[in-house]
Amino acid sequence: MLKRFTISVVLLGFIFILSSILSRVGAQAPVESPRVLIIATGGTIAGEQGEPGTLGGYDIRKPIGEIVAGVPEIRRYAQVEATQFANIPSAYITPDQWLQLARNINSIFEKRPEIAGIVVTHGTDRLEETAFFLHLTVKSEKPVVIVGAQRPPTGISPDGPINLLSAVRVAASHGARGKGVLVVMDDRIISARDAEKAYARTGGFSGREMGNLGIVARHGVEFFYAPTRRHTSGSEFDVRDITTFSRVDIQYSYAGSDGGGKTDAKAIIVATTGLGGAERNYYEALQRKGVIIATTFPSGDQVASPSSAREALPIIAVERLLPTHARILMMLALTKTQDIHEIQRIFDQY
Repeated sequence: MLKRFTISVVLLGFIFILSSILSRVGAQAPVESPRVLIIATGGTIAGEQGEPGTLGGYDIRKPIGEIVAGVPEIRRYAQVEATQFANIPSAYITPDQWLQLARNINSIFEKRPEIAGIVVTHGTDRLEETAFFLHLTVKSEKPVVIVGAQRPPTGISPDGPINLLSAVRVAASHGARGKGVLVVMDDRIISARDAEKAYARTGGFSGREMGNLGIVARHGVEFFYAPTRRHTSGSEFDVRDITTFSRVDIQYSYAGSDGGGKTDAKAIIVATTGLGGAERNYYEALQRKGVIIATTFPSGDQVASPSSAREALPIIAVERLLPTHARILMMLALTKTQDIHEIQRIFDQY
């Protein structure tokens, strides 16, 4: 009897010691945080004032390493790497740089499967354009998040640090996969298709009527909606084959206008709520010369109906795209086809 009791005590002691060792090993080996790459292009988020803490002007010169170091909270949510693509105002960003950026992102996702998502820091002037271009040309379901700031980091109450933290949290979120390129500003998650800079102060980015997909809450990233139009991994556009873009202009319609004058553009996006007689004559003359015409509301909110198949000079109907976004889609469409009906098919699907 004593012998059995002794054996039981020894076994219980062994189980206790073993469970203690296993629990200690588990505590020392937590689940690894997602790895997020930050690609910096410049903008106000990299601004530095000559007189910090004022409302004065700034130069864009802070390196991304310094910007990330200023937000140590990021390390709670992701393992972060950073690389400097450019450090310029976004008004200086060109389509050639869009191509290079898209190729870089596609190469990173292809060669580095451990990267869970990418954040691109960007100036707000052209942020919505770069975001939509990437929305159409990145070939991965992994999240790409574009983020900026309306106030420089050395200014009063800067918004860059919290925007960057929110962007990293979204890029690290599994729920962000498959939703296309996202714009994260002021804790709002906006589809790149609908993102718009409405005004130059905090809270100034809008998803308009249909583009707000979710929010970054204190407890986590929450999505409520997802895009239905083609994008990213479902897109037909391949930047590996593109070397140059046809010229696509944007012209505004207004009372008394007789058109935009002489142009060598291959296509024109007309921001209009309705063309006058002189304008219509002007654009029809361009169509007879082979120029493709598309119309959208200046606000981008109209859903236009396609031209009748019987019309000799059909106009491309744009469905809820800003003029700047319609221009980008037209630029990419022209790398695939010059056929007016095929271009309309592209505008119907994206």
